[in-house]
Amino acid sequence: MAARGEFSSRMAFVLAASGSAIGLGNIWGFPIKVASNGGGAFVFTYVVLTFLLAYPILMAELIIGRHAKSDTVTSLVKISGSSTKPLAFLTGYWGILTASLILSFYAIVAGWMIAFGLGSAAELLGMNEFKEWLTSFSLYRNLIFVSLFYILTIGIVANGVASGIEKWSTRLMPMLIVLILALIAYISTQNGAAEGWRVYLQPDFSRILNPDLLISALGQAFFSLSLGVGTMMVYGSYISKSENLPKLGATVALMDIGIAFMAGLLVIPAMYVAQANGVTIYNEAGALIDSDGLIFTVLPALFKTMGFAGIIVSLLFFTLMTIAAVTSSISMLEVPVSHAQESHGMSRKSASWAVGTAILATSIIIVFNFGTLFGLVIDLTTKYSEPLIGILFCIFAGWVWQRDSMLKELEQGSPDMQNTLFWKIWPTYVKVVCPVIVLAVFMHSFGLLNF
Repeated sequence: MAARGEFSSRMAFVLAASGSAIGLGNIWGFPIKVASNGGGAFVFTYVVLTFLLAYPILMAELIIGRHAKSDTVTSLVKISGSSTKPLAFLTGYWGILTASLILSFYAIVAGWMIAFGLGSAAELLGMNEFKEWLTSFSLYRNLIFVSLFYILTIGIVANGVASGIEKWSTRLMPMLIVLILALIAYISTQNGAAEGWRVYLQPDFSRILNPDLLISALGQAFFSLSLGVGTMMVYGSYISKSENLPKLGATVALMDIGIAFMAGLLVIPAMYVAQANGVTIYNEAGALIDSDGLIFTVLPALFKTMGFAGIIVSLLFFTLMTIAAVTSSISMLEVPVSHAQESHGMSRKSASWAVGTAILATSIIIVFNFGTLFGLVIDLTTKYSEPLIGILFCIFAGWVWQRDSMLKELEQGSPDMQNTLFWKIWPTYVKVVCPVIVLAVFMHSFGLLNF
């Protein structure tokens, strides 16, 4: 078997892991959930849950992954005793299945982003009929562009860690940040932006304990950080033993929150700019339009009111969305590909194309049964499966893996780890507090626990 890949530097890992975390979950999903869950109330809850739950579980994945230097299933098996190996297999394969299902719907949305971006380019060239086809919801358009997105994703993953994942993450992430800042700067000059900032930044604390808001914020925290599927465990396996894992994890979490926050600063004010330009942003029930209507109806209507400048802004916006989608999709595909490569002896290229094609087939099934399957798969994976697998990762890190072995792993990148605040808090926190809080939020969301 060929030598195992590894990120070449600390910055390479941070950009790759941040790219995994910073995807459509931040730039599309986060503003949508903000719009439908009380604006600033959701922002506040999301940030709190990210620090209280997502970061500790992120660390569990990174530490297990670097220790085992293998795919998700093998990593969990390596830290397990004979009695917990069946649970390790179950958890590992559940994570692989969840990652694959997330990619199956994610790629469909990413295909829309590519189509709308090309639609803006077609409008610039005066190809209006082609633009209309690209921006209309049709079966053939969906099939073509979801396939195109898979070819792009598979091609990157097939080239390996350094030449594929790292190379493209370090190129695309700076582009993403520059684009989002440029778009925020432009939107902030438009009438209506100030009202959007008020809605976005001013929390209504009476909604903080709303069950729907809590479960949505928890799911967003896990989804945006790529937790509960093994992505960060696999990426952790590519980190050098000399790196300080708590610092790396904190950097990724902060970048994820920062980009999500900036996405809100772009999209929510843009909605109110759209309103100032005569675009409808409230539905018949009086609530802000959310779901795909926000990105694919409200914002394009806004861009249309801006004349020629709107075409350029639209092209930049959907380019931004496509970049965000690619940096996340390569990490999701890497989860099953690494398992196929390392546990079943497949070459990376063969594993990438075989696994990627299989998940594409799942996406095609969803496209043909869109009304029934699309929302169902999203809810099952992001709202429920990811947090539940996150609990299992906590159990492995806190209860199954021997504490001395875990400390030795952390000390390789930080010899004084035993005396740090992280080590004094995190082992017990991830062992007891994280599982209890996640379970409490779940029980509250189903009306079984009131607080």
